Amino acid sequence: MSGNRHVYVGTDSGATSSKTGGVWEDGSTISTKLAQQSTNAEAGTAAVVQGWMEGVNEYLTRNNLTWDQVQGVGLAMPGPYKSYGVLGRSPNLPASFENWDFHGAYSRALSAKAGRAIPLVVGNDGNYGGVAEAKHARGESKSTVVMLAPGSGLGAAYVDARGLPLEGDTLNGVEGGHMPAPLHLLDTRAYPCGCGRTWGCVEVYTTISGLPYLLAERLPKYPDHQLAKSPLSPKEKALSLRGLAQKGDPLAVEIFDFQAKVMGLHAANLSMAFDAEFVVIGGGLMDPENTTEEFRLRYLRIVRENMEPQLWPAQRGRIKVVPAALGDLSQAIGAALVALYQKDLSK
Repeated sequence: MSGNRHVYVGTDSGATSSKTGGVWEDGSTISTKLAQQSTNAEAGTAAVVQGWMEGVNEYLTRNNLTWDQVQGVGLAMPGPYKSYGVLGRSPNLPASFENWDFHGAYSRALSAKAGRAIPLVVGNDGNYGGVAEAKHARGESKSTVVMLAPGSGLGAAYVDARGLPLEGDTLNGVEGGHMPAPLHLLDTRAYPCGCGRTWGCVEVYTTISGLPYLLAERLPKYPDHQLAKSPLSPKEKALSLRGLAQKGDPLAVEIFDFQAKVMGLHAANLSMAFDAEFVVIGGGLMDPENTTEEFRLRYLRIVRENMEPQLWPAQRGRIKVVPAALGDLSQAIGAALVALYQKDLSK
């Protein structure tokens, strides 16, 4: 019976949608059915908290659970943070959200609903996604894990033997996407990054954000390509590349092969710092619903081939490169797991 089992709930709050997940007290996932609703940020911070609460209520009801069973909650929230649980200026949220103490606001709402104090942990959404993927990748072992998730930007996380993410003293730890790429090995220019740095952030060469640069750099080699004469905007052309690559288009394949090469070199660089046994590759490129198996296997192979020669001898053949497995569930599940792990550490 589930009625007397303790549960830990996770909320994943994105700029447009929020998701809810949960785990039992043994760390196993309660449900793999995605529960999500609009974040409703345009209506203000109070509306966002109300949405989070509605998400938890719906999740508990759907899974025949009660608030009495909830022992902790985790919130995955993209930064930047000014301090723990206090939002900085986010490019994807209204300016009025700056300085918002979202930890305090959510804590008060949870306690009011439950009629008691409920422990709340908050952290970067990428870090918490890494926590869930790490648990899946390493199973019952205590191996450490690096996760790299290319999407619109490059999410990065390091998860330690306890299952917790490295956050750093200013909550900016493992912002691996903004380390400089080894341009001398890549025969490319130092393109500017959205973060403001101009030294050639890895994010520019591995994610959607840099595809317009990579396309413009290579398109002159393909003067008869459909994109060379297309009226689409640079962004629209870039977003069409993944679909073209699925069909074997030489230009698109070349670009994603290059991105995989950069990712492999970056994974080697991070392996020198963290010496993790697993490198998990996430993001849309590993989504089975949006990419073919052939595409995913090719990308992972190129990552491995470019990572392996740069590793220390003891690491070669030992570090495993694996695809992410939890998709849109990972950040909510990771938030719930951190709430559980923090409880165990407090004993």
